[in-house]
Amino acid sequence: MFKLSSLNLNGIRSATSKGLAAWVAATRPDCICVQEVKAQAPDVAGRFEQLAGLQGYFHFAQKKGYSGVGIYTPLSPSDVVVGLGVPEFDDEGRYLELRFDTAGRKRSLISCYFPSGSSGEERQQAKFRFLDAVYPHLQALKEQREFILCGDVNIAHQEIDLKNWKGNLKNSGFLPEERAWMTRLLGEGGLVDVYRRLEPSAGETAYTWWSNRGQAYAKNVGWRLDYQIATPALAQCARLAGVYKDARFSDHAPLTIDYALDF
Repeated sequence: MFKLSSLNLNGIRSATSKGLAAWVAATRPDCICVQEVKAQAPDVAGRFEQLAGLQGYFHFAQKKGYSGVGIYTPLSPSDVVVGLGVPEFDDEGRYLELRFDTAGRKRSLISCYFPSGSSGEERQQAKFRFLDAVYPHLQALKEQREFILCGDVNIAHQEIDLKNWKGNLKNSGFLPEERAWMTRLLGEGGLVDVYRRLEPSAGETAYTWWSNRGQAYAKNVGWRLDYQIATPALAQCARLAGVYKDARFSDHAPLTIDYALDF
């Protein structure tokens, strides 16, 4: 089995201070994709290049203490792709792709951090621009290679994906336009929400993010914002999925899926 985890760290320094490395060492994923690193290269040097023996690759934001994504793995990629090729979002450190090419196949692992629009209309419009940019990128990539995208997508797709869906119909993360984008990606876009393939009816156990306000975690008033989205052939290899909630390293929880494949 290939064990693939994804986690929004809400800061790598914070997450590691709360026991992240020990959890990685205990669960032994073959790869962990991380988002919201909130660090730059000098901060990582000598401290976070490796995590529980896994080698890290990163796309840092230009702004200090903001965004950034990474992938930790013992595997040696044949190529590392940093950024979407869209300066607005590449400056924010939102996309990292490790490619594993052999004579017979082309596969990629992607860590991606979609913008949040919750802070106001300006960021919501940036989020829409990101969705407009990443959709054709993934469609073109799908024609060239198999991939699994791990990430904080900042969209709850369906009513089952959050506790208070009625109260969030006009809020970022559950807007009709965002949900329609996800429906399109997973419909005519031909990609697969791997967790939902394995757990089609999971409700409260599927949540991966909780607000730090109002005892949301204690009451499990959560959202499913973290996904593994794959091309159909790789999605078919998924066997087991789970969200780890026994300890907290972040306001997000790790999503782990086991695949019957190797890279």
